[in-house]
Amino acid sequence: MKTVDLKKIRKAMEKQQDAKRYEHTLGVAYTATALAMKYGVSLKDAQLAGLLHDCAKCLSDKKKLSICEKHGLPVSEVEMRNPFLLHAKVGGFLARKEYLVQDEDIINAILYHTTGRPDMSTIEKIIFIADYIEPGRKEAPNLTQLRQMAFEDLDSTLIGILKDTLAYLEKKGGEMDPMTRNTYEYYCKESKEV
Repeated sequence: MKTVDLKKIRKAMEKQQDAKRYEHTLGVAYTATALAMKYGVSLKDAQLAGLLHDCAKCLSDKKKLSICEKHGLPVSEVEMRNPFLLHAKVGGFLARKEYLVQDEDIINAILYHTTGRPDMSTIEKIIFIADYIEPGRKEAPNLTQLRQMAFEDLDSTLIGILKDTLAYLEKKGGEMDPMTRNTYEYYCKESKEV
């Protein structure tokens, strides 16, 4: 098994991403690492998932669709109409094939960093949350509270982010991946059972 070189991956992301996206990527990696310290997750895994979470974001929609078609990655009707939504799915694929990531938790953290999913691992939650609260993020409701909450309770933070995301998407009238609502409902139910 080859080991993953974080410096090489950081340099690859700097080349592939525009300056704004690269700054966001570094913010997510650093935030994920801080959360990993708090919640006892491998710092290297958190940094790696943070660096790669948007590795397919700067690809054209046409290229994302082409990669899905070529490699048999399923594309939903919503994704077909909104191919920009494919960056997480394509990113998970690229993490495995191009960056040689073998850890399923890291792949899933990349794959579900925009929608979440029911029963996420700790690193999946960390990447989902870090993507939303990283220091460069300015435009989001309840950001200050969510940043504080992230270091107290991952599940409550997850619910808060999903609630705000659903409200934003409904207000905007855009299509959403059904997984976002499924994830929200799952964690709401989980929190009531505690």
